[in-house]
Amino acid sequence: MSTESVDTFRARAAAWLADNRQHAPRDYGAICPPDLVTEGIAWQKRIFEAGFAGLHWPAEFGGQGLSPAFHGAWVEECAKAGVPPVLNMVGLVLAGGAVMAFGTPEQKAQHLRATLSAEVVWCQLFSEPGAGSDLGSLSTRADRDGDRFIINGQKVWCSGGRCSDWGILMARTDFEAKKHEGISFFLIPMNLPGIEVRPLKQMTGESEFDEVFFTDVELPAENLIGPLHGGWGVGMAVLTNERGHIGASVIGLERRLESMAALGRGRGLEQPQRQDLVSLLSKGTAYKAMAQTQGPVASTASSLMKLGITEMMFDVSMLRADISGADAMLEGPDAMGMLSAPGARIAGGSSQVQKNIIGERLLGLPREPK
Repeated sequence: MSTESVDTFRARAAAWLADNRQHAPRDYGAICPPDLVTEGIAWQKRIFEAGFAGLHWPAEFGGQGLSPAFHGAWVEECAKAGVPPVLNMVGLVLAGGAVMAFGTPEQKAQHLRATLSAEVVWCQLFSEPGAGSDLGSLSTRADRDGDRFIINGQKVWCSGGRCSDWGILMARTDFEAKKHEGISFFLIPMNLPGIEVRPLKQMTGESEFDEVFFTDVELPAENLIGPLHGGWGVGMAVLTNERGHIGASVIGLERRLESMAALGRGRGLEQPQRQDLVSLLSKGTAYKAMAQTQGPVASTASSLMKLGITEMMFDVSMLRADISGADAMLEGPDAMGMLSAPGARIAGGSSQVQKNIIGERLLGLPREPK
């Protein structure tokens, strides 16, 4: 077992990143966009070969067997270097976390090392047209038929479906049970007959997401992970790990604040624009202070941060377009920012859901009527 301290490891990681960052794709965040998957896979392989992948995973599955503090240091150093810490959060956090916690020995042996070494790419098959924020209302069904399940239904807002080898799927297996009690969690190969992936066209003109259709897809029963009808617990357990490390979040927010401050340099802003910019910078500074005082364990403050920063960056996009004037109607970063800004109010937990969490868990308001 390594006796290296976290500080010594951090310095070693920073030195390696300085030597290798030229091989990394741009820091795309938690989800690798379709046009960067090839670069992202190459980067993950490089990370794995250097011993920086799965730092807190058991060594028997390709990890380093270290504490989560080492992984936190790695994520923070990657944020400083401006490179992705992993290929994709879906594979390295959600799929890997589910298999690690709930998988059989055979599932762990098949998937964990292959995920760390980027031999396979994963996508998430949770949201549906009628079950986005209310995931418990999903209707994609998995009917048991001997030693297999027959999958029928539709998923939407799938990141990387068209370039993934495997997906993590939540589907209903008991239509008589209460909505959260009749869901199961599956690992599903994306090349099975009956699976159709269609890119979704966004108003930006891009297609970052896919919708996925399942028509009589035959999935071996051994691909169930966790207990039958117990998929809600599996899904919620892995989703709690979706949040990034606080230190990396602060670094990202600091860069956003620097970019915001640059809006006012040498532009001769009008008084209302200067006032709006100062107000947004003040809000951002307050969110930074909140993140720094939250500590390493995520809490309800995470919803405050998600809601606040989402709305702040929406307002920044609108202000940037206002400052650009008529140029914002032309194709370019200002127009693209304005068109893409509303999507942040949905991604990663919609603003409406964050408001419910804040109201019910932080302010103690009555629960929303069902």
